[in-house]
Amino acid sequence: GFLDRVALGNEEWNPWEGDERSELVASQQRYEANLKAIKNARSNLEQASLRVQIWGKAAIGLYLWQHIFGGHLQPADVTAQWREGSQKAGETYFSFITGPSVVPGYFSVEAENVVLVLNGREKAKITYATQWLHYTQTLIQTHKIQHVAVVLLGNEQCNNEWIQPYLKRHGGFVNLLFVTYDYALVNEEDIFQWPLGVATYRNFPVVEPSWSMLHDPRSYLCNFLGTVYKNSSRETLMKILKQDGLDKLCWIAARDQWQPQETNESFKNYQDALLQSDLTLCPVGINTECYRIYEACSYGSLPVIEDVMTPGDCGNSSMYHSAPLQLLKTMGAPFIFIKNWKELPAVLDKEKKMSLQEKIQRRKKLIEWYRNFKAWMRQKFINTLEHSFLPSDKG
Repeated sequence: GFLDRVALGNEEWNPWEGDERSELVASQQRYEANLKAIKNARSNLEQASLRVQIWGKAAIGLYLWQHIFGGHLQPADVTAQWREGSQKAGETYFSFITGPSVVPGYFSVEAENVVLVLNGREKAKITYATQWLHYTQTLIQTHKIQHVAVVLLGNEQCNNEWIQPYLKRHGGFVNLLFVTYDYALVNEEDIFQWPLGVATYRNFPVVEPSWSMLHDPRSYLCNFLGTVYKNSSRETLMKILKQDGLDKLCWIAARDQWQPQETNESFKNYQDALLQSDLTLCPVGINTECYRIYEACSYGSLPVIEDVMTPGDCGNSSMYHSAPLQLLKTMGAPFIFIKNWKELPAVLDKEKKMSLQEKIQRRKKLIEWYRNFKAWMRQKFINTLEHSFLPSDKG
């Protein structure tokens, strides 16, 4: 695949074959390469075999574009009515549009291939997502577009049945589905698991690791800032932290009700907690996967994950047998997985004995893994689209 192409490119160029004929060929090739570069500079579009327009109608679209693709948006103002960006990747020229002004029928469709980013968390969101799908279906029927992929923020209990009739395999028009959480129908053919990522709806930034983030001692062994629901494992976690006085060594800010609206102060507190803690505790919520996991990775704070399945229809797929968090485990995430918070005191005990040097190595490994994970997801996304959308060479 991708790596083979890179390797092949290196093999073809051998600077030590110096006879005249190959020099002539080489100069001809250089001339053609220069010509190609000039054409390329004139327009990226001419070079791209595939043009894909991404319509970001859910916050995970920003994770896809800004965090996984490393793309930018203009204007930078997150409250703007219309934001857009573009980049060339692989054989493909991608453009991305998002914002409240991106409304069915009121913007120009500029590619034959579309990726639709939708929210399928709850009923009202599904109704809105369905309107987008119907608009897209009309564009297919009128031959304005040819191929459609959907990136879906799935339901936390994996109740995504509503999307199935839209898939090609069920007589619909959606070629590919990338869906969050451990959806049992992930098959790596037309349905792929997608990472939840960071809370872009709270404007969580793309974090560039600094020297001090990697090397400075951190003030806290661990952190947990979040809601403690009645009769949940989070209550158990709080008890364990208190009984051993471990809460004195950790940055703990528990509340008993979820707060959708973040203040500047509470958000800064959260970022400081990630930056100042060696470990980030990730108890299960409605689903095991949470934004906190990816946000902790961004700051080099190792996630300690409660590795248990939550109620609902999530589970192993035909491709993966390591639910929950199949995607992260398959990608070798270097996290600490525990089955019960009673294991936490032993984890923190070990933590106290670690040298700063060991912690620095671990942070570097975590940040490097996370960078590679995002690069791998980007490459897989591009390869999957190209494989599905480009005409095959078979004739």
